[in-house]
Amino acid sequence: MSAPGAAPVRLKPLSVVPEGDDEVLVGDPASGTFVTIPAVGGVVIAALQRGASVEEAAAEAEAFAGEPVNVPSFVETLGELGFLASDAGRDAPEPVRTAPIQARRWMTSVRPELVRPFFGRVAWACYAACLLYALAVFALRPGLLPDPAVDAFPFDDIGLSALAWLPFVWFAAASHECGHWLGARALGIQTRFGVDRRLWMLVFETDLTQLWTLPRRQRYGPLLAGLAVDSVLLAVLLTGRLLIDTGLWQAPEPVGSLLAAWVFIKVMQMLWQSLVFLRTDLYAVLVNALGCRNLWRVKSLMLKRAFSRLTADEEAELADATDTDLRVGRWFRWVWLAGFAGVIVWFCVLLLPVFAQTLSWAAEGLAEGPLTAAFWYRLLCVTLLLGPEALALVLTVKEYAARLTRRRTAGVA
Repeated sequence: MSAPGAAPVRLKPLSVVPEGDDEVLVGDPASGTFVTIPAVGGVVIAALQRGASVEEAAAEAEAFAGEPVNVPSFVETLGELGFLASDAGRDAPEPVRTAPIQARRWMTSVRPELVRPFFGRVAWACYAACLLYALAVFALRPGLLPDPAVDAFPFDDIGLSALAWLPFVWFAAASHECGHWLGARALGIQTRFGVDRRLWMLVFETDLTQLWTLPRRQRYGPLLAGLAVDSVLLAVLLTGRLLIDTGLWQAPEPVGSLLAAWVFIKVMQMLWQSLVFLRTDLYAVLVNALGCRNLWRVKSLMLKRAFSRLTADEEAELADATDTDLRVGRWFRWVWLAGFAGVIVWFCVLLLPVFAQTLSWAAEGLAEGPLTAAFWYRLLCVTLLLGPEALALVLTVKEYAARLTRRRTAGVA
C-alpha cells in the first residue's frame, strides 16, 4: 500500500457512533464489520469523510488528543479492515457471516415509515400490557399453566399431535424473527435471516449487526421486538383458553387441546429467549445495557483459564479485552456455567419426556416393517418432529471439525 500523501483518503460509507467518553464504534454497514477504536480515531475518520487530507486530519487529531497522532498508520489499519474505498469498482464485499446458514443479502423491502407506528410508545405500552396480562392469567388461573404431561399431546394419536405442533412452531418462530426484522426496519436498519444452533437446539435468528450503527439507547426496540410479538401471540392464545375455562366459549374439545399445546410451545419459546447464557434476545439486551464488546469470547477465555491454561495468543487476546468485558466476564462465566447445567435440567424435565414418548411410539410402528402404512406414517412424523435437532447435530459436528482443522493448521504453521 502506498504511503498516504496530500490527496484525500476515500472511505466507504462508515458509521461512527460514540461509545462512552473515550471510544467510538466504527463500522461498514454493507459488510457488517464493526470495531471499537479510541475517540481520536473518530476525529480522523470524520475529517477524512469531509475530504480532508491526511496532514489536515493529523492536525485535527493532534488538537483533539493534545499530542501527535500517527494518521498514516491509522489509514493503513482502515485499509486492513476493508474500510477504504480504493476498490470501489469491484462488487460489494460479502457481509460477515454470523450463522452457519444465512441469507446473503440484507432485507430492505419494507419502508421504515410504514412500520414505525408499531414500535412507538403506545405500541410498546400495548406489548407490555399483553405480557402483564399473560402473567396475571397464570397467577389467577394456575390451571392454565402449561403442563407438558397433559398439554404436549393434544390428541390421542401422538403422530397427529406432532403434526399439529409443526405449523404453530414454524409460525411462532417466523413471527418472532419478523418482529426483529420489522423493529429494525422501523429504524431504517437492514437485517438478514439465518439458521444457527444453541447447544443441541436448532434456532432461527435475525442478524441485527447493523444496530451498531445506532446509539445504544436506540438498539433496545429491535432487540426486544421478537418478545413483543411473542407477548401478543401468547395473550391471544390465553384469551381463548380463559374463555373456555370460564364457560364463556363452548369450543369443541380439540380446539381447547390445541390451544393448550400452543400455549405450552409459546411459553417454552419465550423462556428460551430468557436464557441469557445462550446468546438469546435477552443476552443481547444485557450486553448492550452493560456496554460489552466481546463478552462471549472473554467469558470463554476466562473459563478456560480457570480450569486449564491459555495459550500465549489467548493470554494476549484476554489482555486486550476491554475493562467492561473483563469486569462482567468475571461473574458472567459462572452464570453461563450454572445456566449450562440448568438448561440440561430444563430439557430433561420439559422436552425429553415428549421426545422419548414420541420415539417410543415411532419405534412400535417401525417394528412392523416398511410394507405397512404405520411404518411410513410414524417415520414421517418422527422425521418432521426431530429433523431440526438432527440438523443442529450436523451443524455441531461441522463446527467441531472446522475447529479441529484450524488447530491442526495452526500447529503445522
